[in-house]
Amino acid sequence: MGLFNEESRAFARKFMENPGQVGSLVPSSARLARAMAGEIDWGKARAVAELGSGTGAITREIARRREPGTSIYLFEKDAEMRRRLRERYPDFRCFSDAAGMADTLRRDGSGGLDAIVSGLPFFNFPQPLRDRLLAQIVDSLKPGGLFVAFQYSLQMRGQLARRLAILRIRFVPLNLPPAFVYVCRKKDDGDE
Repeated sequence: MGLFNEESRAFARKFMENPGQVGSLVPSSARLARAMAGEIDWGKARAVAELGSGTGAITREIARRREPGTSIYLFEKDAEMRRRLRERYPDFRCFSDAAGMADTLRRDGSGGLDAIVSGLPFFNFPQPLRDRLLAQIVDSLKPGGLFVAFQYSLQMRGQLARRLAILRIRFVPLNLPPAFVYVCRKKDDGDE
């Protein structure tokens, strides 16, 4: 996918309008999408959410890997991007606000998520919003559920470690900008 296709232009426009919410000038690379989606055991996952789906760079990889019967929930704040996601992925559920994810999933009848994939630029958000989002993530995951998120720095490591067990952090240099993929698991009673 080239840097100047329609999707990339739309993403760049959204970044210019609100860089704190979008986080990057260009969509995630296919390599980053594969690194993130590859962390999930798709043979066992029955319910997965993606936070900050944007133009669908990671969503495409999720659609390619998911098994029949796996419920996919997309959370995207931008109405235009959400509309495009609904058109491209009509069998995925689309919602506007990840900060209310746990209630949304309960209303939808989800028994919890096996995994959450996130492209949200956490470090750009005010601390109260970060706290709320992380609480929603923990509340929405099933015991042992995975949280896979990319960030452009290691600045969120401490905050993530307080709420989740960090299993590993992978560096993906072939992304613009290069990214770190945090692979975390919901803590159980035995975790500190």
